[in-house]
Amino acid sequence: MATKKTTTKKAAAKKSATKSLASRTKTAAKKGAAKKLPARKKTTKKKALTPGGAAAGAPAENPRAHALARRISHLLSDKKALDIVILDVRGMTSYADYFVVASGESDRQVSAMAEHVLTKLKETENLRPIGHEGMDTGQWVLLDFGEVVSHLFFSEARAHYDLEGLWADAPREKVA
Repeated sequence: MATKKTTTKKAAAKKSATKSLASRTKTAAKKGAAKKLPARKKTTKKKALTPGGAAAGAPAENPRAHALARRISHLLSDKKALDIVILDVRGMTSYADYFVVASGESDRQVSAMAEHVLTKLKETENLRPIGHEGMDTGQWVLLDFGEVVSHLFFSEARAHYDLEGLWADAPREKVA
């Protein structure tokens, strides 16, 4: 008889636990029904590129910055830079409108390209960079002219950092 009472007590305890769990979930459901979750914001589709190359919502063309990017690219081609590309990053970044990316076959060539750009822009247009980095090593030289940032790479470093892949959505202009 002692076994029967123990099993009934266990069954009764199980039943009450199930009932209390069910009542708790019903109460939680009622509370959840009273509070309404905020509606999700609708996502907008990406804007397609216009025939001009820039995105439909991109900032207006900056002819002065574009002319500077082309001037830098021509100065780089004077020093036999390889694979010169102008990336139009207007609307994609807040610190520049154009990137000029080029590479050289040695670290000395990369440093010479950077030095040539700095001296010619200073002589002809009285233009100095906001900052420049990497002139000593020649692996990656950065010349910051405000609206135009120039990245000059040693060929292997350019492949490693892959800036063109990072800015794959940016319209590009290949300079011969």
